[in-house]
Amino acid sequence: MELRHLQHFVAVAEDQHFTRAAERLMVSQSGLSASIRALERELRAPLFVRTTRRVTLTEAGRALLGEAERIPAQVRAAHEAVAAVQGVLRGTLALGTEQCIAGVHVAGLLAAFRRRHPDVEIRLRQYGSGTLAEEVAAGRLDLAFAYRTQADTDQLRSASLTTEPMYVLCHPEHHLAGAAALTPEDIAGEVFVDFHPDFGPRRATDAAFAETGVRRTVALEVNDVHSLLDLVDENLGIAVVPRHFRHKREALTALPLKGTAEAAYETVALLPPHRATSPAARALMTLLETGGE
Repeated sequence: MELRHLQHFVAVAEDQHFTRAAERLMVSQSGLSASIRALERELRAPLFVRTTRRVTLTEAGRALLGEAERIPAQVRAAHEAVAAVQGVLRGTLALGTEQCIAGVHVAGLLAAFRRRHPDVEIRLRQYGSGTLAEEVAAGRLDLAFAYRTQADTDQLRSASLTTEPMYVLCHPEHHLAGAAALTPEDIAGEVFVDFHPDFGPRRATDAAFAETGVRRTVALEVNDVHSLLDLVDENLGIAVVPRHFRHKREALTALPLKGTAEAAYETVALLPPHRATSPAARALMTLLETGGE
């Protein structure tokens, strides 16, 4: 089994199309098809169901995909490890982050990293925390800054960045604005503005309400911080968010959420196991821990 066969397989699986995958890989379509057929012959199983419009994975293809994604990443990490021993950090840093994450200034950190390691190509992706955990575990990202969604596993470990309480944001003319603090029971019947369920603040809020057994309905669901703040600013609903969000729109009223042990928002750096952590990821974490110095 050749590494290029696995790389070709992953590209077709991601694009669900031979032509698009061939263009991205800069190989001929016939060469790509031959590579996939060679892999199928070796594994003695079809990996794709082919139609005129798209290709989909067979059961065997789905079983292969997870390992096929990890192997190229491990090979790349091996090359970069050798270069690092020789005193040169090069290759790629694939970083993921949630938006407006606490505990790290992502742009400033990356700027400092680039100044120190100009030969490393930086790739940044922004997803929800659940997706970020999956991407790091699968080897598609070197590390990610996210809300803690799970305990450490044999494919994923975490380093805590910060923990902060959750706050209720509302318009200053909202009937809740005069309270000193609020509990899930106090706000259960309100109109909620919140993020997609994959996002860290949404997960933290859902956990707090689940702990108390209080049901709520998210009427206004968004995928970015500014849209959430705009909706609350227009008094269309309230939002439960990490404490640092209150500084993004000073005109809004921010009230502590009490009455639940789950009302805490912990952000972490998500990393693969130590043996699979790339030199670039280790260098970025060192820079973060030393304050960019």
